[in-house]
Amino acid sequence: MPSNAAASQQKRSPGINIFREGDPTEYFHIVKEGTVKCVKSTPEGKECTLKMLMPGDLFCCDAAAFDGTAHPGSAQPMGDVSILRMKKKSYFEMLRRNPDAAMEVIKYLGNRLNEAQEKTKDLALDRADQRLASLLIDLAARNGIADPNGIRLTVRMTRQDMANMVGITTETAIRIMSRFKRDRLVSGTANRLLIRDLKGLKALASVS
Repeated sequence: MPSNAAASQQKRSPGINIFREGDPTEYFHIVKEGTVKCVKSTPEGKECTLKMLMPGDLFCCDAAAFDGTAHPGSAQPMGDVSILRMKKKSYFEMLRRNPDAAMEVIKYLGNRLNEAQEKTKDLALDRADQRLASLLIDLAARNGIADPNGIRLTVRMTRQDMANMVGITTETAIRIMSRFKRDRLVSGTANRLLIRDLKGLKALASVS
């Protein structure tokens, strides 16, 4: 992560994009506080949520910053967020001066590539309920807080967000979430979700 001297901090609220699809990639962005979602517009003008970024994450379009192309998607705050941003030139200079930092960036991008490959495999091979269970497990690990009845997700999202991230329709996501509630795996609504049975979700996600 860049030093505070090299990076500027900005705050954003819902409704104010951090960058838009097609904007030039002039900065590297890192989530400091809050949650950011990366979205892509369809030819029909609808927005599709690709993933959610948590504190410490480079934004969803970091690869574009390396090759100089425009942002392929938009970054939107999910609630009030604080971000760090650093000009590409300054960031590259920092990496040249600090080989350890460069190695950390390489590791980070390698992990992101592995995540993308794993998601591609899941979309091709796993059932819809397994994919949704895997998403909830990941969000619980990255964003969950302990609750007397389980793990509460602090990120607020819609069922459409959930559906987009696992490649299913919103109607399918609603049906699966209703079943998860009947089975007492989860409770609450999509934007105030409680994981009641993490072991149960993991067992479902791992069924071959």
